[in-house]
Amino acid sequence: MLWQKGRRSDNVEDAGQGSSGGGPSFGGRGLGIGGMIVLAILGLVFFKDPTALLGGGDPGAGTGAPQQTQSQTRAPAANDPQVDFVRAILGETEDTWGEIFAANGKQYERPKLVLFSGGVRTACGSASSAVGPFYCPGDHKVYLDLGFFQQMQTRFHESGDFARAYVIAHEVGHHVQNLRGIFDKVSQARQRGASLEGATGLSVRQELQADCYAGVWAYHSNQRQKWLQPGDVESAINAATAIGDDTLQEQSQGRVVPDSFTHGTSAQRVHWFKAGLESGDVGKCNTFAGAI
Repeated sequence: MLWQKGRRSDNVEDAGQGSSGGGPSFGGRGLGIGGMIVLAILGLVFFKDPTALLGGGDPGAGTGAPQQTQSQTRAPAANDPQVDFVRAILGETEDTWGEIFAANGKQYERPKLVLFSGGVRTACGSASSAVGPFYCPGDHKVYLDLGFFQQMQTRFHESGDFARAYVIAHEVGHHVQNLRGIFDKVSQARQRGASLEGATGLSVRQELQADCYAGVWAYHSNQRQKWLQPGDVESAINAATAIGDDTLQEQSQGRVVPDSFTHGTSAQRVHWFKAGLESGDVGKCNTFAGAI
């Protein structure tokens, strides 16, 4: 991937080394070693909102005006190649979604992307690096520990640039959902009794739509930059395959439990990413209508 061609975003911040505030808990209880391992697996591969993993609130709440993030941020290191990569990919998401929103008579609000290490405090609560990359609707920010990219290589044997770009684009996809009112609609559906988890639950549908939005971004950014090379798409598809609920459950517990799905199967994640990648059409990303 010729990512060096991308415009660098000025919206990357660095929260530095932090603490998540006493360690993760789930449902108000401290986690033992086994629970920590499960949490780490869930966070590292699901790109999950930490408020859902840590029991820290409603991931669909707080989608109005951005709230003040508690962690202090500063400008990131100027000569770090990983930071440069993040700035280039974020810049391309800004340009792509800016054009798409403008074509529909709307203005795109550029999110901040906060780099952190160890832990970070957000408007959605405190989180450790174990939860992986996530988006907080409460402050309209994407959070990323760059150590996650090393985890992708060691755990999934996937270190391609486009696979890493897919991770960022997926989280920005959640920001697009927030701006389009999807988070509010999901929260309202939950209040009416709709199921969050499960093979056809709201969580799966929301995550698959973010995958599709990542594909839409990839289509348009490549039209503009011509930066995808042979093997890049396969790299992202391999990443999407590796993080399907069914694949992860089979690896971790030897069986698949569809009732506990939160992000969709490997086949679904690949399907919806490709739906966006091949069409470039946001209208093809309605995962909330019909079968998925």
